[in-house]
Amino acid sequence: MLNITKCPTCGSDKIKKVRRKWTGKFHGQTYSVPRLEFHECPACGEKVYDREAMRKIEAHSPALAKARAS
Repeated sequence: MLNITKCPTCGSDKIKKVRRKWTGKFHGQTYSVPRLEFHECPACGEKVYDREAMRKIEAHSPALAKARAS
């Protein structure tokens, strides 16, 4: 997991690690990842994901469903 201490977008030092359900959309289809761990800035809403978080998002993404089925 990345250790982020400053928001890369707004520079706030309030950015913190969170773990919660994450929801995304692809072509109007909503999908979610339970208990995803990432950094989020309460000042501007920026979200920062490490490799493991991105792998989990990709594993749930309908955009990659066809590739996984092959």
